[in-house]
Amino acid sequence: MPQITLKDYLRESRLFQHRAITAAAAVILLLGFLMLRLVDLQIIDHTHFTTLSRDNRVKVQPIPPTRGLIYDRNGIILAQNLPAHSLEITPEQVKDLDKTIESLSQIIHISEKDLKRFQRLRKQRRRFDSIPIRVRLEEDEVARFAINRHRFPGVDINAKLLRDYPMSYETAHVLGYVGRINESELQIIDTSNYSGTSHIGKTGIEKTYEDDLHGQVGLRQVEVNALGRVIRTLESTPPMPGKDLYLSLDAELQQVAMGAFGEENGAAVAIDPQTGDILALASKPGFDPNLFVEGISPSDYKDLQSSEHKPLFNRALRGQYPPGSTVKPFIGLAGLETGTVNFTQKKYCPGFYQLPNHSHKYRDWKKTGHGPINLSDAVTQSCDVYFYDLAHQMGIDKLHGFLKLFGFGSKTQIDITGELGGLLPSREWKKRARRTSWYPGETLIMGIGQGYFLTTPLQLASATATLATRGLKNRPKVVSAIKENGSETPTRLPAWPAETLPHESDHNWDDIIHSMTQVIEGLRGTAKRIRTPEYRIAGKTGTAQVFTVKQEEEYDEEKIAKKMRDHALFVAFAPVENPRIAVAVIVENGGHGGSVAAPIARRIMDKYLTEEPM
Repeated sequence: MPQITLKDYLRESRLFQHRAITAAAAVILLLGFLMLRLVDLQIIDHTHFTTLSRDNRVKVQPIPPTRGLIYDRNGIILAQNLPAHSLEITPEQVKDLDKTIESLSQIIHISEKDLKRFQRLRKQRRRFDSIPIRVRLEEDEVARFAINRHRFPGVDINAKLLRDYPMSYETAHVLGYVGRINESELQIIDTSNYSGTSHIGKTGIEKTYEDDLHGQVGLRQVEVNALGRVIRTLESTPPMPGKDLYLSLDAELQQVAMGAFGEENGAAVAIDPQTGDILALASKPGFDPNLFVEGISPSDYKDLQSSEHKPLFNRALRGQYPPGSTVKPFIGLAGLETGTVNFTQKKYCPGFYQLPNHSHKYRDWKKTGHGPINLSDAVTQSCDVYFYDLAHQMGIDKLHGFLKLFGFGSKTQIDITGELGGLLPSREWKKRARRTSWYPGETLIMGIGQGYFLTTPLQLASATATLATRGLKNRPKVVSAIKENGSETPTRLPAWPAETLPHESDHNWDDIIHSMTQVIEGLRGTAKRIRTPEYRIAGKTGTAQVFTVKQEEEYDEEKIAKKMRDHALFVAFAPVENPRIAVAVIVENGGHGGSVAAPIARRIMDKYLTEEPM
């Protein structure tokens, strides 16, 4: 008979009650924890979480300042800011970037160049940064996108001011240009002040005066929705615009200087001898700095870099050339000031010069020689033999010491970046650089501005200005005044202290300047073709060898390639009685200073001295 099992209802009832009490306790405990958390959120940490909530709704955005403008001495604008619309993408807010770009290209033209720039900038920026994919949109393109705006989350059109250079080609090397801030620049700039700013000065005045031109960033608090779009502005602190710069440069004179070269390459620098103000600083060829503002394409940059004419090379500041015969007035003055020669003493020029007990002949440019010749005629006719002998008598130490006074071999410290200092050789320099002794023959060729001797057009113009003022040496400068924010008139910058060179006799300086006037006014002057009745010019022609002609060879300009021909040089100042302008011109591979470089200087001086500014 099967066994019957009876249920223990009392035990099951107690077990149920125990579980129910446990479950209820757990629920009460959890509810207690929940209540405590609610108290913590709503009461104890209310302020903290309210702030976090507000931060999700309110964003702080930088307001980039407007970059300062640049004017010439007559108020002609050289660098300005033009309004432009750019199509920009914020990668973080775009789900499918490739598909978005493909759809955008159906309503707005996006070139391969645009895409490459976008991808390059994308690697440099953060995902939440807005990156331009097209710049300088046309009005119809802006309208087409506005109609389709709802289709492209994370894409928007932003209005901004882009740097523009109206005289692009003529002023590129002086002004420089702005470009997008790169990673190395991010390491040295004040990132808080550059919040919202994408461009910075790269070269020239734009770089040297970056702090003045940039200004101070502003801030605004805006309310945004869940998509990150701005609903309204809550609070705003306006930015402080950059300061405007006024240059000593004459825009019209700059155009004349660039145009005067024609098809030739070279550099011309015009300076006010009394103040050091740069009136023109031309480097031919130039380039279009506007190409760099929004990022130059690799192909365009390659074309500029690979061009045999080197348009990116600032010849006025960085071109280092032998000064040739343009240095002869300075060496003649050195001879007078050191008592090595007197003004009327004559030397015989047979067409060559030989050191004692040496067979090597140092040739004069005139094969038949100049015959008996004094210092005045030696400058006027550019007699090499006279200056071979004078340099030999003085010796390298005196020669180096005197030329150094005029700034040869040193930077002028002009307020533009990138200047080189040329080379004024000495015994110490050769021992250090070449690890060998100085030879007498090297002193001879230095006496006619050849050999190791190198100078820049700016340096040569500055030295000529010092000669024009009879020893008043001014530091060259380009920026003459700055217009502060809120000011109606620019404030002229204080003049840099001038240096007065030591004099043995004022007559020595007068004699050399008289010799230079005969270069233009004398019957046998090497630049007599630029003589004008309107004002008197003191000048000196020069020719600098590109390669050395062997002793037994003849230099035939017609038989050698253009790039191997001599450089043509000319220095001058005018009017002689009260110098207002000093000029240095170098024409690369131009040949003869009197026929090629001097007419360029004459055109520059004519413009400045005889024509009223427009």
